[in-house]
Amino acid sequence: MKTVATAFLLLAAAVYFFARWQETAGAGPWVGYVRAAAEAGMVGALADWFAVTALFRRPLGLPIPHTAIIPTRKDTIGRSLGDFVGTNFLAENVVRDKLRSAGISRRVGLWLDDADHAERVTSELATAVRGAVQVLRDDDVQAIIEHGVVRKLVDQQWGPPLGRILGQVFTDGSHHKLVDLVCDRAYDWVRDNHETVLRVVSQRAPSWSPKFVDAMLADKIYAEVLSFAWAVRTDSEHPMRQAVDRFLVEFAHDLQHDEKTMAKAEQIKHQVLEHPEVQNLVSSAWGTAKKMLLDAAEDPSSELRVRVRDGLRSLGARLHTEPELREKVDGWLEGAVTYVVSNYRDELTTLITDTVERWDAQETSRKIELQVGRDLQFIRINGTVVGALAGLAIYAISDLLF
Repeated sequence: MKTVATAFLLLAAAVYFFARWQETAGAGPWVGYVRAAAEAGMVGALADWFAVTALFRRPLGLPIPHTAIIPTRKDTIGRSLGDFVGTNFLAENVVRDKLRSAGISRRVGLWLDDADHAERVTSELATAVRGAVQVLRDDDVQAIIEHGVVRKLVDQQWGPPLGRILGQVFTDGSHHKLVDLVCDRAYDWVRDNHETVLRVVSQRAPSWSPKFVDAMLADKIYAEVLSFAWAVRTDSEHPMRQAVDRFLVEFAHDLQHDEKTMAKAEQIKHQVLEHPEVQNLVSSAWGTAKKMLLDAAEDPSSELRVRVRDGLRSLGARLHTEPELREKVDGWLEGAVTYVVSNYRDELTTLITDTVERWDAQETSRKIELQVGRDLQFIRINGTVVGALAGLAIYAISDLLF
């Protein structure tokens, strides 16, 4: 395009010199029109060449003021561009209008509702999980578990919160099924262990007691115990059950308010946490969890991936069919994005200004010229043509008037 534009200038110069030669040779009045048009075309071409060249470099290497604009004012242009983008593209009202018109939640819902798309997202999430788990150092994670989770368990009193939970359970009567189970098992044990009762009575009986007396006494004791166990099992209002309820309620209260009971709970807590099996469980917790995560992420048919995939499709369907949910999600998205652009607009536009500042001045000028130079050469061509037409018009009017 530079060659074409220069060719127009050379053509105008050739026509001008031809016209001047014809004038000196005594040609007719027509030659004046040709000379004026060619002369004005040369002036227009040279003026536009100077203007276009001055953007990127100094014309003919001369230190003319206000030339080589892009290399010398690169940083200023970058800051102005950053301010322009921040004001006109990262304004809160502009961002909100764009997000509303985009209908992002509806489009995401339609996309996620497709089985292939949901599987793709699940695969990407699995890859991210594998990467995150493998990047983490086992020793660091284990230290966090031991010093974070376990320490909090040690520092936190177990008595009061456990008492509150048990108190609520006992007040609601949710423990009755457990009591029923214990009563059933107690009755079954007594029923199935007649020989054990006989043996215990025999061992406790005096040595001088006759065996048949021991047997009669054991049978009597067994029958009474079995009858008692049956009564407790079948009667929900049995005094034994009521005594158990009172004991449990008092125990829940003591866990919250009795110092001795709370101290006993703390002692049991330390015994539990210091038990070798519990220590081994804590030490291997991250290794076990890591293996489970990696296995689940690797297997496309794992329960974790199936649930994630189904959850994504369900979310997509809801976003597609439930306007209330779409409005809520769009509102969250608008709030998050507008918060970012309102509070971090300068940091975002700094990406432009800092990038431009790092560019080499001459390299920047060359890159911009390669991008827009073709259109700028049309300015030179147009300057040649328009200048020629303007010169022709001016000469014709002046010749007509004078």
